[in-house]
Order: sequence, then C-alpha cells, then structure tokens
Amino acid sequence: MSTHRKLFGTDGVRGIANVEPITSETALKLGRALAHVFRNTSGRHRKILIGKDTRLSGYMLETAIESGICSMGVDVWLVGPLPTPAIAFLTRSMRADAGVVISASHNPFEDNGIKFFSREGFKLDDETERRIEALVFDEGEIAKNRARPDDIGKAARIDDALGRYLVFLKSCLPRSVIFDGLKVAIDCANGAAYKVGPEALEELGADVVAIGVDPDGKNINLNCGAMHLDAIRQTVLREHCNVGVALDGDGDRVMLIDERGEVWDGDDVMALLGRKLAAEGRLSGNAVVGTVMSNFGLELALRDAGVRLIRTEVGDPAVAREMRLNSYNLGGEQSGHVIFMDHSTTGDGLISALLVLAHLAESGRSLGELRAMRRVPQVLENVRVKNRIPLTDMPDVQRIIADAEKRLAGSGRLLVRYSGTEMLARVMVEGEDGVQIKTLAQEIGAAIQKYAGAL
Repeated sequence: MSTHRKLFGTDGVRGIANVEPITSETALKLGRALAHVFRNTSGRHRKILIGKDTRLSGYMLETAIESGICSMGVDVWLVGPLPTPAIAFLTRSMRADAGVVISASHNPFEDNGIKFFSREGFKLDDETERRIEALVFDEGEIAKNRARPDDIGKAARIDDALGRYLVFLKSCLPRSVIFDGLKVAIDCANGAAYKVGPEALEELGADVVAIGVDPDGKNINLNCGAMHLDAIRQTVLREHCNVGVALDGDGDRVMLIDERGEVWDGDDVMALLGRKLAAEGRLSGNAVVGTVMSNFGLELALRDAGVRLIRTEVGDPAVAREMRLNSYNLGGEQSGHVIFMDHSTTGDGLISALLVLAHLAESGRSLGELRAMRRVPQVLENVRVKNRIPLTDMPDVQRIIADAEKRLAGSGRLLVRYSGTEMLARVMVEGEDGVQIKTLAQEIGAAIQKYAGAL
C-alpha cells in the first residue's frame, strides 16, 4: 500500500462499520501505529486508555485496537461506554499517554469512528495524525518494532471510570449548588451518557425524567437525542419539567429545551454563560470564541455586555485551537459543542447543561426568563457551480458583497463560502429585515452563478 492514502478526516477516522477503513484489520493497525508513536524508550510500559459509545460495532473495534496496542508493548486501560469528554478527562487524570474514543458521535449506528486524544486531553495535531497514518500503511516499520514476548502489553478494565467522571462533573460546580426543586428531563440518545447523565443530575438533587437510556447497540441517535428534539420537547411539556437536556450519542454536544418547549442551542448557552462570566470578571480576554456559523444575535448579545465574539472556521477543533492559542476559556458551536476550558479540553454536553442548571438554581428564575440572546433572521442561498473560482477573482461579486455589508452596517452580517463537500457556493445573510436579507442573498448568488457557471 502507498503511504499517501488518507485515513483521518476532520474528526478522526470515520466510516461504515465493517467497511474499510472501519474494520477490525485497520483498527488493529491504528492501535499498533498509535502505540508505536507513543511508546517510551525508557523501559516503563506506556498506557493508552480506550472508551467507546454504545454502537454494536464498538465491541469489534475495541478488541482490535486493544490487540494492536498490546502487540507493541503498551498497556491498555478499558473504560467501556462513556462520553467522549469523559475519555479526554480520564486520559489526563489517570496520566495515560493517549486516549482512544470509538464513536461516530451523532451519526446512526451503522457508522463508527476512531479518534485519539493526547495525554493532555486534546485531539492530536495534524503532524502526529500523519505519522500514525503513514505507519498504518508501512507494515515493515511496524514489524521491526513489535514487542518481544516478555514485553507484550497487558489490558485491564477500569471499573470505577464512571464514578471518577461523576466526581469530576460535580467538581465543575460550586459546592453550594444543588438542584433541589428542579425537575429535569434528559435524553441520552441511547448513547454513551445513558448511565452517567441521569446519575449526575440525581446526585445533585434534581428530580430526573430520563429517556433514551436503553441502548441495544442499534438505537443510538435513533429519533432521539440532540439531533431529534421532538421526544425531549414532548417529555418536558408532558411532565412539566423546568428544563430538558438532549445529548448526542457520544455526549459532547447538548441542546436544551426550556419550560415552554423552546430550543436552546450552543449560541444560546454561550450568550447566557458568556455574559455571566464577564459580569463576574471570569471571562478570559473578555471574549467568546464562536464560528462563522454562530448567529448574529450572539454577537449582539455579547456586544451589549462589552464582550467580543471571535469567529473561526467551522468545527470544534478550530474553536479549541483559537482558545488555546490566546488563552480564552469559553467557546463553541451553534450545534451544541461548547468548550469551558477552565474545566475541560473538549466540548462536554453534561458540563454545559450543569452550568446552565446551576445558573438557573442560583437565580430562582425559569430558563425561558434567562434567555440572553434574540436570534436574528437568517437566509441561506445555495448556488450550484461548475468551478470553485476564487471569490476575489469575481469583481462584480466583490462589489455586491461590499455594498451589502454597507447596507447591513452593524445590524447584520453575511458569509459567502464554497462547500467543502459539494459543488455549491453558500451565501448566508443575517439581518432584521427579512425582505432585505433575502434580496441581498439572491443578488450575490446570481452574480456568483454568472461567473462560476451553474449546472
């Protein structure tokens, strides 16, 4: 096999279970390559931690990765089904040398994925991923470095991993905070948080109504969780809950439902808690990191509190990179990945939910009353193109964009970009005047079409 083949995408290795690259054969090679990259030369066995969500294929992949790691003289700690952010936390707290998560997040059960964390709990940098990738396709290098018979790694199951993570979750809140009197519905998407989610809320004193907590290997994310909110909304309204918490299959994102059945996404969470941290003098750099997709309403809500919104490209790795680079402590995505860097190195749906609930308990107000941002209307125009001609090479398009930005002048914004996966130009315009933003989006789309040649 050639070494230029690509395995890693934006969030690890993804695909359909038992179809390359998500096979036991490639998983074993990934385990060997990871272990080789992180193996110590001092004689002490290194340790790599493996966690997973509830997908049927997780058993197959876990066993294969474990075998590959042990064959290279590295020990394995198995923690079973736990949220992705729990694996990042345990990798750090247990002083493991790397962490492995077997999950495809919000995707259906047929899919699965493999991603890695460094010993500091961050996703691996591109260079380390390239080294691992090259080793997967270099049988000779791996063969030369297999462990001697007396140096093969061992595997152990960590029985108290869930308890360790529970203690950590509660440590993110002041000891004085309890949820007595709050009725909370939680939908765990039949995924990795199906045990730890309800237990965390119960230990903090909430009256808990739990759904999506009966995984069978095939029902993860199936009409439930953060991607399918009807079930949690109906539960909140039927059971007269104060809040609904909807996690995705690996627990790294959350959507909230208020007492009236209205949705709170990542932007809403960042608006509420960004303003709260700023008022308390605890918001690093007096800024929140979002992406180009965050609603303009978030920008306005933060600006009103004297807080800057810094935008990155789409994806929580881009958000985390900007946060680490400039020591910001709050950032995230509209999709519900919110990173509280004071507590965690990655998005954690349960931390987000607990911090909002703590604010609710302290304020004595309802979640609906606490809403800190008003969503600005948005129009999205998708333009099919033959060629991705650079926008800077289209003078008419540049002129129309500049004119549109003047007309929006602080009351809205626009974003024009090419899709990374389809032959589309995406024109997004936000503003208070629905007719105006639709007209602007159509004008820009028509100008792009003239240059890029619609199909």
